[in-house]
Amino acid sequence: MSIKVYKRNHAGRRNMSVVKSDLVTAKKPEKSLLASQKSKAGRSWGKISVRHQGGGHKQRYRIIDFKQDKFDIPGRIAAIEKDPIRSAFIALINYRDGEKRYILASEGMKSGMDIICSEKAPIKLGNRTKVKNIPSGTTVSNVELFPGKGGQVVRSAGSGAILTAVEGATAQIKLASGEIRALNSECYATIGQVSNFEHNTINIGKAGKSRWMGKRPAVRGTVMNPVDHPHGGGEGRQGIGLKHPKTPWGKPALGKKTRKKKRYSNKFIIKRREKRK
Repeated sequence: MSIKVYKRNHAGRRNMSVVKSDLVTAKKPEKSLLASQKSKAGRSWGKISVRHQGGGHKQRYRIIDFKQDKFDIPGRIAAIEKDPIRSAFIALINYRDGEKRYILASEGMKSGMDIICSEKAPIKLGNRTKVKNIPSGTTVSNVELFPGKGGQVVRSAGSGAILTAVEGATAQIKLASGEIRALNSECYATIGQVSNFEHNTINIGKAGKSRWMGKRPAVRGTVMNPVDHPHGGGEGRQGIGLKHPKTPWGKPALGKKTRKKKRYSNKFIIKRREKRK
């Protein structure tokens, strides 16, 4: 895998970069695993319902198997593909019983590799097994929080959690944010970190590429008029001028805690994530 930086032929190409991976297979997506993707951004009856979103290239959703509930049936990786919906690569698996499914690709997966999801699966890249059978210190991804529900966390490109401890029916994982979380040791997890770890180094390069991705321009409140935004008004460049930043509708923004104080999952968080300095 490498980052390709384009030549500065013109302003739009200046510093633009993309991920070029030798592992990605040049093939069309599996037709039986595609679903229509309806746009929910932009305007509703002529009025903007979702700000800063709209347009973009037409996309088709890839049906991803987050549960991987074909237990004890070996599968072979037929292809590694890009997914327009998510940052990580996906892998097309051909199972021995003839079924095909997409899963999240782990870093280092290649076409032709064999994987298996089993309670007693070998501790090998791409295999999926119960947390209680994974050695402490192993990097895992696509982790279940409740047995049988399917992977809910550690699913974005390059992310990985470290299994720190397993004690009886409870296990502890350390997430990339620094948060330490408890979960049932019967939960399943995939060995290895998620693929495409260089995703965050990509430079979009030009405004038009953002529009292809369905992102519309965002105007800062401080350059608006007072009638349009609480931060607006004043001569020249002005500060916010308020005790706390606000949205255009007067709600607190930038630093306001949105998590419910009595959320059911609070009891599973052993250590909160570290604040950025």
